[in-house]
Amino acid sequence: MDFDFAWLLIVVPLLFALGWTASRLDMRQLRRDGREAPKAYFKGLTLLLNDQPDKAIDSFIEAVQHDPDTTELHFGLGNLFRRRGDVARAVRVHQHLLDRGDLSSADRQRAQHALAQDFVKAGLFDRAEQAYGELRGTAFDNDAQLALLSLHERARDWPAASAIARELERRGAGSFASRIAHHECEVAVEADAARHFDQADAAIERAKQADPSAMRPWLLAGQRHAREARHAQALAQWDELLLKQPLAWPLVARDYAASARTCGQAERARSLLDQAHAAQADVDLLQALGDLDPDGPAQDRRVLDHLQRQNDLVSAQQVLALPVERWDRATPTRLHDVVAAAARPLQRYRCAACGFEAQQYFWQCPGCQSWDSFPPRRGGT
Repeated sequence: MDFDFAWLLIVVPLLFALGWTASRLDMRQLRRDGREAPKAYFKGLTLLLNDQPDKAIDSFIEAVQHDPDTTELHFGLGNLFRRRGDVARAVRVHQHLLDRGDLSSADRQRAQHALAQDFVKAGLFDRAEQAYGELRGTAFDNDAQLALLSLHERARDWPAASAIARELERRGAGSFASRIAHHECEVAVEADAARHFDQADAAIERAKQADPSAMRPWLLAGQRHAREARHAQALAQWDELLLKQPLAWPLVARDYAASARTCGQAERARSLLDQAHAAQADVDLLQALGDLDPDGPAQDRRVLDHLQRQNDLVSAQQVLALPVERWDRATPTRLHDVVAAAARPLQRYRCAACGFEAQQYFWQCPGCQSWDSFPPRRGGT
């Protein structure tokens, strides 16, 4: 049968037209999707800046659906979930990124770091520790070690925390001497409670070596001696502390007075405490002096002078504990001034909506623009 080539003149142009139309539809769809993804993304940013995180998350989800291969959108969405407290969904987003085979090494490390943060937010510290451990040797190594340091401190795993702090210090990430000293002091406190006294002494010595300027090791050492009735040794530890840190007097004042009175060094302690109180008017120093000289006129004079130097309620309380006949003529005026100063912040109207405080009553809050948000009494809530 002869083929009629005239059909080719009809079929070929028709096929070409159909193919061209289909390609145009595909391109149009791609361009539409490409426009919709950034539109949803910028809409999410706008909502986020307007403090509407829930709506922002919906927009980001829409953007990810239009462009599921965009890793930045996944990271932004996961971080939003975490900030909102929806940690389970944040974990799913970051785990999905880690499961992708086409993820770059840098983005994989970033997703691992974000996943570890998710676990911390969820309180899954064991899984967070494991996730941070997988970042060793990466660009996030130092950040991961700092996070692990905080996790070990929260778990009260002091040897592990101290080991990480020493490693970070060795790397040049900063000075961790103070934290290491506190870790060793915590070990000493736990050992002392378990009556492992040799371990407690060794931990205190390590703390002193880690940070020679730290106050806590010397304070603990003195307290341990005092509990064992070695009061002269306790005073020696505290004298060493006060030589290095004179401002530490309030932390040891009453213990110092008690040990000094027990081992016959009350006069020396009174002289040192008087000098310290003259340098800094502190209520703990005042009470320690009272422990050494509870009923003497010298202590009455100190209490009244303390109120003159420190016009606060704690000082007023010390004066009110004295019999009225021991007051001087200026004492009532000073007490009135202290109470008036303490009451002044309470004599304000406070907005129930935002906490804005004002001396005068406002019908509309100047802070949050709410109407009738001020209770009609000063200091009211």
